[in-house]
Amino acid sequence: MSERILFPTSIIGSMPRPDFVKDLIADDCPFSGEEYDRLMGSAIRSVVALQEAAGLDIISDGEWWRKSYIGVIAELAHGFELSLNPADGRPWTVVVDRLSPKEPGFIAKEVAFLKTLTNREIKATLPAPALLGERMWDPVASSKAYPTREAFVQDCVPILRREIELLRDEGVSIIQVDDPHLCLFVDPNVRAKYDDPDRAADFAVDMDNQVVADFKDVRMAVHLCRRAGAKVRGEVQHQGSYDPIMPQLRRLNVGHITMEFTTPGSGEMSVFRELPEDVEIGLGCVSCLPGEVDSVDSIVARVEQAVKYVAPERITLNPECGFAPGSAAKVSIDEVYTKLKNEVEAARRLREKYS
Repeated sequence: MSERILFPTSIIGSMPRPDFVKDLIADDCPFSGEEYDRLMGSAIRSVVALQEAAGLDIISDGEWWRKSYIGVIAELAHGFELSLNPADGRPWTVVVDRLSPKEPGFIAKEVAFLKTLTNREIKATLPAPALLGERMWDPVASSKAYPTREAFVQDCVPILRREIELLRDEGVSIIQVDDPHLCLFVDPNVRAKYDDPDRAADFAVDMDNQVVADFKDVRMAVHLCRRAGAKVRGEVQHQGSYDPIMPQLRRLNVGHITMEFTTPGSGEMSVFRELPEDVEIGLGCVSCLPGEVDSVDSIVARVEQAVKYVAPERITLNPECGFAPGSAAKVSIDEVYTKLKNEVEAARRLREKYS
């Protein structure tokens, strides 16, 4: 691990979208081309300024260019169709044809623009292959192109790897693979739905490892999520300690793993002892739940718990999840700013103690 400040601070990736940004990414947005780029670029300047004013060390563009953090794959590859999910009636991007490259560099262009706005370290995010399989493959609509979910997932790997190559060439500081699907296997109720939950979790790890394989000149991360935004979306929250997936986490070939420890039922931080000593811990120590603002003292206390099991030099501070849990969610960006300032102040106090 390269020499860095203690307890660097960041967000996971997404920031809450004000209504005007939601209008800009809507399908019926009246703006396009240079005018769209100008307006969205101005919006992203503001969210970068917010992060810098809060004092974050590692910056994201809030993922505001994207309609969704999963659906961004449809910007990178042909083969998808926008329809309505029969389960809940919400918009749903589903694979219906064999994948082929569409616009390699869509995410890399996000970073290229972000580099013109900040001199701080930059994080870029990608969805995990197995997550795409869970959310975008349908046994009826997708079967002609991909008879099995696994076949579709495997075809996502080269698409994502090409994007990592272009992100690396842009000089991004850290590339994060978002894999909330893998983390669901902490929940006994989720595990019970699979004939062999360990095999399914192993497959998710294998696909993550294929995506990040041999990228030695950029820091690679995997973000685990317990659906921190589930309450905002009215979804089920998943509980359970990390113990059931520790064998899988030990096999991840990345230098950084984010793990959430703000929700009840997250288990003990002693699991950090089981991870390789060269792996950084992105400690999810700030709640994303609207209306819940952790004090500086409570954030410091969570980090102090982690320091019992892992060296301070391996710990980075971040919220438990992204701050934009869904396009319909109302999340106060001013409240998020307060949360980030508290995160930064907590890091300052911790540096004073552990430097």
